[in-house]
Amino acid sequence: MGYIIEMLNITKDFPGIRANDNVTLQVEERSIHALLGENGAGKSTLMSILFGLYKAEQGSIRIRGKEVSIEDPNVATSLGIGMVHQHFKLVQNFTVTENIVLGSEPRKGILLDTRSAEKKVESISKLYGLAVDPRAKIEDISVGMQQRVEILKMLYRDAEILIFDEPTAVLTPQEIHELMQIMRRLVEEGKTIVLITHKLKEIKAVADRCTVLRRGRCVGTVPVASTTEEQMAEMMVGREVNFHVEKGAAAPKDVLLRIRDLDVKNSKGLLGVKKLSLEVRAGEILGLCGIDGNGQTELIQAITGLAKAESGHIFLREKEITNLPIRERLDLGLGHIPEDRHRHGLVLDFNLDENLVLHNYMQRPFASWGVLNKKAIKDNAARLIEEFDVRSGQGAATPARSMSGGNQQKAIVAREIDRSPDVFIVAQPTRGLDVGAIEYIHKRIVAERDKGKAILLASLELDEIMDVSDRIAVIHEGEIVGIVQAAQTDENELGLMMSGSLRKTPKGGQA
Repeated sequence: MGYIIEMLNITKDFPGIRANDNVTLQVEERSIHALLGENGAGKSTLMSILFGLYKAEQGSIRIRGKEVSIEDPNVATSLGIGMVHQHFKLVQNFTVTENIVLGSEPRKGILLDTRSAEKKVESISKLYGLAVDPRAKIEDISVGMQQRVEILKMLYRDAEILIFDEPTAVLTPQEIHELMQIMRRLVEEGKTIVLITHKLKEIKAVADRCTVLRRGRCVGTVPVASTTEEQMAEMMVGREVNFHVEKGAAAPKDVLLRIRDLDVKNSKGLLGVKKLSLEVRAGEILGLCGIDGNGQTELIQAITGLAKAESGHIFLREKEITNLPIRERLDLGLGHIPEDRHRHGLVLDFNLDENLVLHNYMQRPFASWGVLNKKAIKDNAARLIEEFDVRSGQGAATPARSMSGGNQQKAIVAREIDRSPDVFIVAQPTRGLDVGAIEYIHKRIVAERDKGKAILLASLELDEIMDVSDRIAVIHEGEIVGIVQAAQTDENELGLMMSGSLRKTPKGGQA
């Protein structure tokens, strides 16, 4: 089988950083080829060069054996190359069909031929098993469905080479499973896929070959079937990685976070959280797990002040915080790693150093008499960048918007863990992170527990919940349906509770 893509000796520089250093990538036709690497290893940059978003300083590209010059995405599209970006590029108040045909609209005379466009979208969607409603508005459909729209945009333009950039970073486990099936179907229908990821399980599940990048250089290409996850992890990080969290037994003490009979409405105006009660103690990690959309987001937003509680009470230590402003909650010792890093975690137009002092920029040493101390802010950033391995082209002065998703996440985690709050609300802390970063952040969360902090960990990654938590609370349709000891449960029991098929009342009925 011949190579459909050959990227030979590619070098790409940005100010202060070499993103790709003499990288060669060769992809066989009708295969799924994984591109694996840590956050900031150069994976997305390499694929952005293939898609025409960047121009390489050195190297050449061949498509189907012919050397090409890909000046912009229009040239890439004409060569049959399409890309699904990590952060979707969709117009929220347009329909599915309007987004798919945008820029290549079919017309009848001067009018848009919506009916024929919808028919074509429907037929492509059936062929590849991408069940979407062509008339639905983007703002009304799930994240998983939005991703299908991005795939359909490529297929509508007859793309033969499909680039997926971290496609599972925002998906639920069920949506990930469905995406894997879609990818296999695409290859069966003659497509070639390049999968940018750092999730080893997904590579083992669908990829044929895997090229590993580390700090901009190509470490090697291996056949996936005969290479273990541990071997790929070591290639990616450059050392042996421990996949399991090493932690001693918890020593829970006083209750630091108490929730009583809480009701919270969701975005549709319905109760997303119903009469929910929960307690988190000093010196323990309480995992919160459930199928996405079962009230986790509403609960966390009510605790942190991003959503209003309809009724019920939230206590931090013995002080009620149910209706307090966000800043007062933070000042009282609440910390928050939000699940949506762009909306609630960062100010994207601020630099990295400014984002790392968002909560305490008016306190010493970062300000004196209302005047910012720029040196102290930069020194703080340099320390956290080093400690948490946040990779950015211009260091502390890097605009947050220009950083990779994984490094944006590391910056938020660094800022919040460094504050060392008494009660820590941690939502999807490792979303978009590679195995090396996940290992480090899990260690830091456990270290906070061992300092006597109370930690509520919400994650859609069941492995993470089971590995890091001491106790696990399962939420279903806005209610806690069971609380179990992490060491005494398994995926099957948790899955039954998550689906509402099993309830487990904790001893004494106390959550």
